Amino acid sequence: MSYLESLRVFVRVVELGSITAGGRDLRLSPAVASNRIKDLENRFGVRLLNRTTRKLTPTEIGRAFYDNARRVIDTLDEAEALVSSFSGRPQGVIRLTAPLGLGRRLIAPLIPPFCAENPGVDFRLRLSDRNVNIVEDAIDLAFFLGEPADSALKWRKIADCPRVLVASPAYLAQHGTPAMPEDLVDHNCLLLRYPRSPEYYWVLQSDDGPQKMMVGGRFDTDDGDVLTAWALGGEGIANRPLYEVAADIRAGRLIEVLPRNRPLASQFGCLTPHRRLQDPKVRMFADFAVRELKKVF
Repeated sequence: MSYLESLRVFVRVVELGSITAGGRDLRLSPAVASNRIKDLENRFGVRLLNRTTRKLTPTEIGRAFYDNARRVIDTLDEAEALVSSFSGRPQGVIRLTAPLGLGRRLIAPLIPPFCAENPGVDFRLRLSDRNVNIVEDAIDLAFFLGEPADSALKWRKIADCPRVLVASPAYLAQHGTPAMPEDLVDHNCLLLRYPRSPEYYWVLQSDDGPQKMMVGGRFDTDDGDVLTAWALGGEGIANRPLYEVAADIRAGRLIEVLPRNRPLASQFGCLTPHRRLQDPKVRMFADFAVRELKKVF
């Protein structure tokens, strides 16, 4: 087996904390991934990973080996990127992440046409409304709604994404329509939350500037599309990106609530680890995506 491929497996297993997850990320079966780890341990005559039924962690020498193996993989990837920049034919894998709804509607459709023009590039698209650790998960490009906080990442703004409060006609007929932001406390607000998320609030526009409203409700989820489905089903008021619900508003399935006090727009852009920004295939896809996405907003 290739020593380099075994290194790649070991690095991803450590980063993802699981032989199964590391193998899956590299499109290998758990058995093949496990054998490649064993090959490395047999080669050096040391144990690199501590395995229990509930947890997998690197040993002390395994952690030191991981740090150096990670640098080897990064150096090789940078060398390949340099060669492809001269050849004009980008090669390799781009790992992307995006929120669920945004990824389905806006990011996934961009991948086939880009691959048609660049057949040497493969994609791994991971969609989640939860926070993703871009560095630890070896993500090349992350599309993001909100305020990026990590200064170790390169932020590229694409557009401001307007947001709206929406509810179904049936919900408003039964519970009344809020006339001012303070009325939201009497309504079932549908919340996008994930484990260990902070207290929940919406920031709404007002004549006196941004207004922070503490809101609550009986339902919360970490999937934005579920919020929209609940709103369509008459369960409450949702705070959604306008592009996701515009068709429902036009069709009368949803009604905008408090249109004079819309939530603050979210910044929409992409995040890239600084060292990967120089990879031609990542830079090319980022340029392509930004150009196409600006047509939407």
